[in-house]
Amino acid sequence: MTSQETDLRPTGADAVVVGAGVIGSAVAFELARGGRRVVVVDKSGGAGHGSTSASSAVVRFNYSTWDGIATAWEARHHWENWASHPGGRDGGPVAAFRRTGAALLDAPDAGTAAVAALFDRIGVPYERWDAATLRSRVPGIDAGRYWPPKAVQDDAFFAEPSGELGALFTPDAGFVDDPQLAAQNLADAAADLGARFLFHRTVVGVERCAGRVSGVRLADGDRIAARVVVNAAGPWSGAFNRMAGVGGEFTVGVRPLRQEVHQVAAPPGNGVEDAFVPVLADLDLGIYVRPATGGKVLVGGTEPACDPLEWIEDPDASSPFPTPGRFAAQVTRAARRLPQLTVPNRPTGIAGVYDAADDWTPIYDRTDLGGFYVAMGTSGNQFKNAPLVGRFLAALIDRVEDGHDHDHSPVRYTGDHTGNVINLGAFSRKRPVAQGSCRSVMG
Repeated sequence: MTSQETDLRPTGADAVVVGAGVIGSAVAFELARGGRRVVVVDKSGGAGHGSTSASSAVVRFNYSTWDGIATAWEARHHWENWASHPGGRDGGPVAAFRRTGAALLDAPDAGTAAVAALFDRIGVPYERWDAATLRSRVPGIDAGRYWPPKAVQDDAFFAEPSGELGALFTPDAGFVDDPQLAAQNLADAAADLGARFLFHRTVVGVERCAGRVSGVRLADGDRIAARVVVNAAGPWSGAFNRMAGVGGEFTVGVRPLRQEVHQVAAPPGNGVEDAFVPVLADLDLGIYVRPATGGKVLVGGTEPACDPLEWIEDPDASSPFPTPGRFAAQVTRAARRLPQLTVPNRPTGIAGVYDAADDWTPIYDRTDLGGFYVAMGTSGNQFKNAPLVGRFLAALIDRVEDGHDHDHSPVRYTGDHTGNVINLGAFSRKRPVAQGSCRSVMG
């Protein structure tokens, strides 16, 4: 059996996972590992073909909450041992974690002092760099302070810096070289445990019985009976909630957001072309820069106030191609930070659609419909946490289906690698909207 089978006509399962991205595949793997009969349904042609394929797959730890950092730090240990986490299949290809480190520049909104204090409590190694150290560790970088981020059409964008920046450096950060392959690894591992994957299939209805979910209906007429359904549908997750008639109790909204990530040739002579320099999180200019294999860098945005967000109604109608305006804005900012970077005339890269939560913190929770769970609002920043999200949902489903009241006594998860205890109530659908969030992909 392979995770690419599409001709199965299941009549029942213990759990149906809707969405086969890296999150849905991780949930399927952990549910199957716990002994459940799992069916995964996805409208695309394969695991990780949706938002996951457009991910920059950065593995970093700078979040604004204790539970966010603790989750990312625990997940990093799974990526470091990825070949043994889901396990390779018959010597097939396995995604690889590239340990480059990450430097969070000292912009006013970066909150580096607060993040460092949380690192101390959680056990994340870090270094404090001044501007001279930043220049020595990233040759050719402009360490100038240009805050706040400005549109490149604004004359003030080209003003002289008002000072210099240091950075908070985490040596154990980096990136996963092939996000889609990582999702495929998880899907293959789930299939090896008996999970069944239905691709090119669309869920058109959610069935109920006695006040709880009882299964889903597919567009081709098939019905899959199940007492547990997990919404891991990415940018379609909000619409799927509405289809199921759930979400009225949510205090946190989720909307589809189109994002672009651009790929350009690395500037010569500073090690970026060999992925020797760290990921740069640059809220001072409103971008991040990630080294990539093949002499390239990826450039994305951090949603600065000067850039309008591109909310969309229909994820299926979104163009996967980068636009000249966003390409020029983000890559020109990157060239300001790395002056030897060349800005091409034509945009290159990819666009994806993410389900962005109001406070940029995901929702991993039950719902008021018994048996219906969500792993949504992942906002483009949760790829790194996928191995933990699978375990979160498996633990949550086990406890709630056994009668535990998660809303009043949140389930806690203890990391196998770090021993940190993570309160899953931090990802509740009923949480107060976090006022301390930086309200960007940085979380």
